[in-house]
Amino acid sequence: MFDTATVRALLELVRRGVVYEVKGVVSAGKEARVYWGKDFDRKDLAIKIYLTSSAEFRKGIHKYLRADPRFSGKVPTSTRKLYSLWARKEFSNYVKMFEAGVSVPRPIAVHENILVMEFIGTEGKPAPLLKDLELGLEELEEMFNHIVEDLKKMVLKARLVHGDLSEYNVMVWEGRHYIIDVSQAVSLDHPNALEYLRRDLVNLVKFFSKRGLPIPSPAELLSSIRLPD
Repeated sequence: MFDTATVRALLELVRRGVVYEVKGVVSAGKEARVYWGKDFDRKDLAIKIYLTSSAEFRKGIHKYLRADPRFSGKVPTSTRKLYSLWARKEFSNYVKMFEAGVSVPRPIAVHENILVMEFIGTEGKPAPLLKDLELGLEELEEMFNHIVEDLKKMVLKARLVHGDLSEYNVMVWEGRHYIIDVSQAVSLDHPNALEYLRRDLVNLVKFFSKRGLPIPSPAELLSSIRLPD
């Protein structure tokens, strides 16, 4: 199921007391799979493992890493090391967002190409994505306001821009939203940070306005964030 290097990385997380067991796949994308796991207290874990070796994915990674001041001059040529750096970048982004009060899954550990975090859902069944929910106007308005507040915290406190925020990257569980998939998030110092932020706002406005919610335009939302100089 896993290559030798991934097995070694998983065994190291077991040795550290982070992961007790790995169960089934709960989400599979082009670049990674998310597994349901358990820790040594039998609490649920989400274990994200980067497995792909596609040239397209490597090219996409470089786009976000090369211009990010946090990784300038540190982008490895080795595919394995590149995925390890990408996993560490996602973990670092989660930590910064979590500490800034953004509603994201709690980051737990990272090792090589494996990221371990809080499982959003129950008993191996992940929480639904925002795109799959039918919400009334009041619920939509509340959800929109909470997500925008989180976006402001992300930018102004964590100094990060998600870069791919949409209804596909927001989970909803027990009335609360969780922003996920933050590997591509960049620092405010990234030359494309403002472009990515505008794209996030356009995605949010498009989703909520299509469901009949009267909301500000992307430009109005951007002006309300009051970006630092």
